[in-house]
Amino acid sequence: MLDFSRFKIGGIIAVLLVGLWFAIPNAFSETEVADWPDWAPKAQMNLGLDLRGGSHILLEANSESLFESRLEALENNVRLEMRRADGGTISIGDISLRDGQLRFQVRDAARVDEAVDIARQLTSPVGITGARDYDVTVEDGNRIVMDPTNEGRVEAIDAAMLQAVEVIRRRIDELGTREPTIIREGADRIVVQVPGLDDPQALKDLLGKTARLEFKMVNEEVQREIEATGVTPRRAPAGSELLAYTDDGSPIVVRRQVIISGDQLVEAQQQFQDGSAVVFFRFDSAGARSFARVTRQNARKRFAIILDDAVISAPVINEPILGGSGIISGNFTTESANELAILLRSGKLPVELNVIEERTVGADLGADSIRAGTLASILAVVLVMVFMFVTYGRFGFYSNVALAFNMMLIVGVMSALGATLTLPGLAGFVLTVGAAVDANVLINERIREELRKGRRVIAAVETGYAQATTTIIDANVTNIIAAIIMFALGSGPIKGFAVVLTIGIVTSVFTAVTVTRLFAALYLKRQGQRGPGRRVEAINI
Repeated sequence: MLDFSRFKIGGIIAVLLVGLWFAIPNAFSETEVADWPDWAPKAQMNLGLDLRGGSHILLEANSESLFESRLEALENNVRLEMRRADGGTISIGDISLRDGQLRFQVRDAARVDEAVDIARQLTSPVGITGARDYDVTVEDGNRIVMDPTNEGRVEAIDAAMLQAVEVIRRRIDELGTREPTIIREGADRIVVQVPGLDDPQALKDLLGKTARLEFKMVNEEVQREIEATGVTPRRAPAGSELLAYTDDGSPIVVRRQVIISGDQLVEAQQQFQDGSAVVFFRFDSAGARSFARVTRQNARKRFAIILDDAVISAPVINEPILGGSGIISGNFTTESANELAILLRSGKLPVELNVIEERTVGADLGADSIRAGTLASILAVVLVMVFMFVTYGRFGFYSNVALAFNMMLIVGVMSALGATLTLPGLAGFVLTVGAAVDANVLINERIREELRKGRRVIAAVETGYAQATTTIIDANVTNIIAAIIMFALGSGPIKGFAVVLTIGIVTSVFTAVTVTRLFAALYLKRQGQRGPGRRVEAINI
């Protein structure tokens, strides 16, 4: 147990130096670290919302908007597949989207069964139960009804929430913030915490928009009548919908069919044109072909650029747009144009999210938490070190040095991993101090026991480390299991506590057992070499 080869000693020293290497940046400010050369370590521990201040927002999904958009997509697919039917186009009446159902009438009663088969092919299986996301039934002999099933609703919400988390993450990353916490809560809620964000309203504006970009043709006949008479119809005609301009709220009637969507965007940037802020966009190859075809077929007509069911712009197509790119203009400020570009780049949310809870933690409160936590940590460490030195003398001093290395390793590992330190994590940090010292208490007391039995010093130290190490490892394995369970099942603060606790347990076992054993071995070896044939007869412990 006390034999250390040069290779093993070099490995222990290397681990400690690597830990110090990654821990050093935390002793300096972010500004100072940024000026360091590229080869130097720059990663620092990220402070959580409760330590650094920032914004906490709870979002809830509007499931009705999700099912509405799914029905609209299904409507487009139904129209397309009925035109592509093997026996020739199946003529259908206007499609109705009411009460969460899709309904349409087949004009040729002899082809109802064929239309039902096509409609069922547009549904998808859900899970392993054999259920499908839509039920397809026939009413009045020739009216087909597609109704979402309960299994389909649950599956749709789950898929939408998973996608929404990723879209939110991309949007927040565009803000340049560091280490946001984005987690699902329940079936239809998402918790968002962004430490260090100075403008929480910008976060709400960014997350509260679905960013569903669509291009639709204007219903020219109805729109000319509205502009001529000044009278807005209560309901749009079949196949159209009534929307409003974002600028002044004036009405505009557009075709319901989406000619191209924002899903095909590959680039969106805020730019300036004639001194005004605009948003430049570019489609992928498929989108560019569709855009060119539509603008070629509808020259001298108007099309509407729609964001979240509000018309941003409705320009006239003067000539075919063949390059697959364009500009969205309007009464944009630089900030609003940049926000729109971020929304378009990050993609649309699959479901509308509403802010139902908002909390802002001030930087001053975070600073108070840091001061209180730091004071508690320093006080705990100092008292423990004094106790260990008074009780165990030289071996207590070795324990104190190992404790300092342990804290350094925790900071270094968390910095290297980019982990976030929260207030509960700070409590976990202090707890690992006690765990590290507890291991040394077990070792030292075991050595004392062996000495009282009359064993020689070296034998007592070897036996003490050998027998105590087994107990230490067993106890800490159970702690790691508990920490893993907390991380898997807990929310943000509990996860932070579990991460720090797990790292601290691993480093404390390393420093309390391996590092102190190296110190003891080197001391005993030096004592034995003070004279020829000299043996170590006693130690202060």
